[in-house]
Amino acid sequence: MKVIVEFCANNSHFGTDEVMKKLQQHPDCEVYEYGCLTGCGMCYLTPYALVDGETVEAETAEALYDVILALINSN
Repeated sequence: MKVIVEFCANNSHFGTDEVMKKLQQHPDCEVYEYGCLTGCGMCYLTPYALVDGETVEAETAEALYDVILALINSN
């Protein structure tokens, strides 16, 4: 089963839009972007995404990509 990764459009100023583009090429995940993930301001504080409904965050977009890849590979 594919891992579902969801991004907030308001979080793209951290570079998560590039993470999203890279993950869209990954065969083991489905990527979605929403205007809001109802994180109540989290999108302005740190790069983050929802991976199968769980919040995942990191200090940089590149680190977030690495964390998401590790989660995808562990499934």
